[in-house]
Amino acid sequence: MKPKVKDIRNIAIIAHVDHGKTTLVDGMLRQSGIFRENQQVRERVMDSNDLERERGITILSKNTSINYKDTKINIIDTPGHADFGGEVERILKMVDGVLLLVDAYEGPMPQTRFVLSKALRLDLKPIVVVNKIDRPDARSLRVADDILELFIELEANDRQLDFPVVYASARDGYAVMEPDAEGKDLEPLFRSILEHVPPPLMHTDSPLQLLVSSLDYDDYIGRIAVGKVERGFIETGRQAVVCRFGNKGAGKVKIGRLYVYEGLKRIEAQTVSAGDIAAVSGIANINIGDTICYEEAAKPLPFIKIDEPTITMTFSVNDSPFAGKEGDYVTSRHLRQRLYKELETNVSLSVEDTGVTDSLKVSGRGELHLSILIETMRRQGYEFQVSKPKVILKVFNGQTHEPYEILIIDIPENFMGTVMEKLGSRKAELVNMTSASKGYMRLEFKIPSRGLIGYRSEFLTDTRGNGIMNHIFHGYEPYAGEMPGRQRGSITAWESGEAVTYGLYNAQDRGVLFIRPGTRVYEGMVVGESARQEDVNVNICKKKHVTNIRASGADEALRLVPPKDMSLEKSLEFIADDELVEITPENIRIRKKILNTGLRQKANRK
Repeated sequence: MKPKVKDIRNIAIIAHVDHGKTTLVDGMLRQSGIFRENQQVRERVMDSNDLERERGITILSKNTSINYKDTKINIIDTPGHADFGGEVERILKMVDGVLLLVDAYEGPMPQTRFVLSKALRLDLKPIVVVNKIDRPDARSLRVADDILELFIELEANDRQLDFPVVYASARDGYAVMEPDAEGKDLEPLFRSILEHVPPPLMHTDSPLQLLVSSLDYDDYIGRIAVGKVERGFIETGRQAVVCRFGNKGAGKVKIGRLYVYEGLKRIEAQTVSAGDIAAVSGIANINIGDTICYEEAAKPLPFIKIDEPTITMTFSVNDSPFAGKEGDYVTSRHLRQRLYKELETNVSLSVEDTGVTDSLKVSGRGELHLSILIETMRRQGYEFQVSKPKVILKVFNGQTHEPYEILIIDIPENFMGTVMEKLGSRKAELVNMTSASKGYMRLEFKIPSRGLIGYRSEFLTDTRGNGIMNHIFHGYEPYAGEMPGRQRGSITAWESGEAVTYGLYNAQDRGVLFIRPGTRVYEGMVVGESARQEDVNVNICKKKHVTNIRASGADEALRLVPPKDMSLEKSLEFIADDELVEITPENIRIRKKILNTGLRQKANRK
């Protein structure tokens, strides 16, 4: 049965990280009447993932919809961090327009350029939203001019250059068409969407084509394919064909349940027509990029090319003395199944065999992209170990090339000298320097991606926490040559046992410790950062010798410097080529690849 066609708008909200996308979606949902007046709704309701709420970033794209003046507006909230650009790229295939959100103080940032270039390339109609105009340091009109310059620089066509600018405070829930006007609600934004975003092409009389742009999963109904119905309409119970991405053949299937989005819920539907976004269950082994068609006209749709990974790591089975004691999934079979399952939804990821049974090579778009995967697996009960992140090199015309990033730094003027000196040694090239405000400078560099590995924590130390750094992939350029690695060695446990105050007190003069008294350690485990360039072995399990003159209880008088807490990101930044990070649901440990002290020293001499 052919469904009744409804007036629809499909939009994605794109922006640099922390410019307020998710907060704006919150406001749009609240003001559209999705929630009851007395309903308790937490902030940033679209960030449903625990990691997203903890880190304050969006990792996965989310679908929702609102109804405004008899028009259904499908909204997709997208990630703002460059490492999750693959999420942004594929969901742009589902929409006809974008809300480009830009901070009224920061202006266009690296990810702003990245997401806007993707949207312009797909010929999507943009609406610019200058957000956070309530900031005391907001410079709304100047930022609007900067955005126009960015459009011109990205070679937007005349239609795209004719974009409306809406000024908003997502946090306070209002939008205006002039920055100094008084705002009441988001009505001007809703109006702009209806006026400027074109409705989708309603090819309802054509054969069905639904392009799968993302995958969801439900414990009860299994895998759910999400995509825009490009042509025709899809109906439950019908026989269909799945045309595999990359012309990998087709398979006959039966359409299971159909859903559309209303607010934050999936509502079951019998039919979904062209132009709307549908979720389809009951099709096993369907993947992103596949096209669902009816048998009489099985024709796949083209899918966007996803940028390739730039960083790689080795994931392997944990073989430390504590292996298998803290995790639920510890074997190579568990590790392999989990990583290959991740490929079904994580389009920017690559997994390859290494030739060694218990190791896999995993590549992604950046350190954060891979660290989120590691943290997710850790919380799911997996136990494994990972190597130091390395950039992926390529050879063009017989010459080695490496990935480069555009790095933008905002720092107080008095820290410029230190930062520029450090980045100079990491082969960074200063591209632009402008004055921001309140004594801050904005520095723009082009730098090899490997020059950024391990730099973030050093940067925060050098700027005493006052600096902000953002970077985005630029492209491959000729190899920049050798650059200095970590300047300090590791403090390594001499024997297995339990760390005691007396042993740690004697070791803390050697550098900065990572552990506390009572921590279980093993030989070859890294327990701190040495003050020297060489590694240092220490016996932190050594107790004070007890005599009739000295009592072991006197340890209480020994004062320990608080240890440095090593998060997953800090551990990945810290490790050297001969070290690994041991990941378990309960602990994150740094260790040497060769645990035995004698064998390690022999290997180092070679």
